[in-house]
Amino acid sequence: MSQNTMLWVGFHVLVLILLVLDLFVFNKKAHEITVREALKWTGFWVGLALLFCAGVFYWGTPEMALEFATGYIIEESLSVDNLFVFLTIFSYFQVPAKYQHKVLFWGILGALVLRATFILGGVVLIQQFHFVIYLFGGFLLFTGIKLALDQEQKIEPEKNPVLKLLRRTMGVSKYYHQDKFFIKRLGYTFATPLFVVLVLIETTDLLFAVDSIPAVLAVSNNPFIIYTSNIFAILGLRTLYFALAGLVNVFHYLNLGMSVILIFIGVKMILSDFYKIPIGLALGVVVGILVISVAASLLMPKKEEAEE
Repeated sequence: MSQNTMLWVGFHVLVLILLVLDLFVFNKKAHEITVREALKWTGFWVGLALLFCAGVFYWGTPEMALEFATGYIIEESLSVDNLFVFLTIFSYFQVPAKYQHKVLFWGILGALVLRATFILGGVVLIQQFHFVIYLFGGFLLFTGIKLALDQEQKIEPEKNPVLKLLRRTMGVSKYYHQDKFFIKRLGYTFATPLFVVLVLIETTDLLFAVDSIPAVLAVSNNPFIIYTSNIFAILGLRTLYFALAGLVNVFHYLNLGMSVILIFIGVKMILSDFYKIPIGLALGVVVGILVISVAASLLMPKKEEAEE
């Protein structure tokens, strides 16, 4: 077995062990995740990502460690949009708080496969057809500008085509049956609303991956660095949701900040053949934009928040 294969296998074994411990040991009994518990787990996942980054620095190179850190921060910041979508989906389907963790857990397993496919496909495309890098860069520019101009976009889960297809192809029960995804009645298998929510979470992650993965491809051409930074960001996002679910509306300038990040990364990608922006500078710009976005949100709250 080559060293490269061992890295991939070892990483997946580590992630699966952590997820199994998470679901079957620490969260064996379905319960509502408190903000305090969520903050502890968020600290754990962030600390684990930092430890992994230190390992990349020690066994790899300083530049690889910077690429991992930049990719991780970009993915984590762009994934903040997922928090709004998760909140909308859970609220729309009135998912009991104690079952939300299980949905996000199984969503992670699907993301492992989907993200790996996207990343490997993107790297191969860039290596075989270099001009694709300009297409990715242009797409990020377009997405960033669109996000900046369309800050009030509403999410309507009921109009999701995957949801419509699911309801046409299989029976869906009207009620939740504890934390079960499927039930059997009169010899027939029915999906529960919890499975519908899981499918929507998965398709949402797939849509966001279309934006975020090209952005990380602009930072590194190492599939392992791109993939691991993505997965660590997603792992941390689950608990971050429970910690920040009630505060997502406070940071109202984050969407604008993310649009600027997408535009910056798009420009970096397009200029890569003419001028390579140092990875350290790129990391500084991304962190700076996030800090300014958060600070602006706190210093200039929305009118209704200021009145409260």
